[in-house]
Amino acid sequence: MNPAPKPVLLVAACALVDADGRVLIARRPEGKSLAGLWEFPGGKVEPGETPEETVIRELQEELGIETKTACLAPLTFASHSYDAFHLLMPLFVCRRFWGTPQPREGQGLKWVRPRDMRDYPMPPADAPLIPFLVDLL
Repeated sequence: MNPAPKPVLLVAACALVDADGRVLIARRPEGKSLAGLWEFPGGKVEPGETPEETVIRELQEELGIETKTACLAPLTFASHSYDAFHLLMPLFVCRRFWGTPQPREGQGLKWVRPRDMRDYPMPPADAPLIPFLVDLL
């Protein structure tokens, strides 16, 4: 007998890349699920939003920076089953943005070389994305 199907949660994430080829990761604040783990900035795709629009909105809300759809390049995606839902998460790369990322939601921020990302504990859906960034950068 198959278990009941899980709802699919669509989330969009972004690998912000600085001039030195480092990627910004954010530490989930206390009180959130998976608190203390490092992840790519992003969030839930709201009804009527494209994943690109989600990334632009979330970067503004979470980090106070601006970017445009033309600056987002799709790289890969995560597909991972958690207990309560199945996560589908496209990952975009962004090298062009305006402003300096600031932690607006209590999260920690760190610029990390892709090859060093394994030193930072990440949610199960994020960790498999690291090799794609290592190959790209």
